[in-house]
Amino acid sequence: MANYKYDLVLFGATSFVGSILSRYLSSQTKLKTNFKWALAGRSQHKLEQLQVSLGTTFETLPFVIADSDDIESLRNLCSLTRLIVSTVGPYARYGENLVAICAETGTDYCDITGEVQWIKRMIDQYQVLAQSSGARIVNSCGFDSIPSDIGNYFLQAKAQEKFQCYLPYVSMRVAKIVGGVSGGTVASFISTIEEMKANPRLSREMVNPRYLCPEYVPEIKLRKKSKRKRFDKNFSSWIAPFIMENINSRIVMRSSCLGNINYGADFTYDEAILTGKGLLGLLKSLSISFILSVMLWCLYFRTTRGILNLFFLPAPGKGPSLKSQKRGSFKIQMLGRNHENHQLRVCVKGDSDPGYGSTAKMLGQCALCLLEIPKTKVPGGFLTPAAAMGDMLMSRLQKNAGLTFEEEKL
Repeated sequence: MANYKYDLVLFGATSFVGSILSRYLSSQTKLKTNFKWALAGRSQHKLEQLQVSLGTTFETLPFVIADSDDIESLRNLCSLTRLIVSTVGPYARYGENLVAICAETGTDYCDITGEVQWIKRMIDQYQVLAQSSGARIVNSCGFDSIPSDIGNYFLQAKAQEKFQCYLPYVSMRVAKIVGGVSGGTVASFISTIEEMKANPRLSREMVNPRYLCPEYVPEIKLRKKSKRKRFDKNFSSWIAPFIMENINSRIVMRSSCLGNINYGADFTYDEAILTGKGLLGLLKSLSISFILSVMLWCLYFRTTRGILNLFFLPAPGKGPSLKSQKRGSFKIQMLGRNHENHQLRVCVKGDSDPGYGSTAKMLGQCALCLLEIPKTKVPGGFLTPAAAMGDMLMSRLQKNAGLTFEEEKL
């Protein structure tokens, strides 16, 4: 094995999520005397400021200057470490060079991208190279899509215990979500919209839930979708669209096709927000749907997008305060069933802001977990959190990241 200088390097350490993750990794590694990690970014001044803010224990924490557009600096970065955690987005704009070099050099990699079209492009271009070099590349290690991916993994494991089978029809419902939005998330979302505008075929392909699956064939036409139901009898609640379904469902579906995980050829998965019963629940469902449609319409056009950016949306590098992050939380429920009338419901909870405080903890645990798994056990390639780490990651998330996974009574 190569004699690396570091076990882990955090690239984009001074970004909004990166700075949160820096503090979290500091707390998780301060007692690990043999664990070596470093910060990385393009601004020495910002890295020095972050270094000081981490406290006396980490005032000598090393850092590396690297830029997403500087190939040589990225190649140097990969030569120094076993694994790179990247928070530099939008990934479609800034992420490819690093992924390409990781795939070439065998460097493991984790990120928090929600840009499904970019993940697909990276798989198509670098999967064979990553498999050859042994690089484990694990995307979407934050709120999109850990709760969905590991939550479904937990549900299926419970189904195996109780029914000795997988449950092929799974619905995830957001019961509670309290959190804010950062400028980086908005920038990634806008980047995806711009790609879809430039390539109409891409938007047609992305509606396929199996878009990230190995057997995906874009020429196959999907059956016409039935009109989305507003009332979910299984949860006795009105529902509204969940904006993150487009990424979460693609990651969960890819997990179903990788490694030893196989939920069956007829496996389906969907997500929505629970809005409650009665007239109030219906009105809330209609309101969320309307607001989401208006927001997407405004972001689609540059003029209206500029107005939103000027008056309402956070700028890059900005996001919810530490106090707001601690007040945040989430609760999701999953129901699995099959034709034999077997049903199982589970609940996944998080104890802080889903997109930032909780995401940083989930990403940190993914990175630390992947480092513990030998490449002989999990070989190289583009993986999902569930396919790469499964039980070990779920255990770490419960112990160190404030997540809980529980079975619920029906």
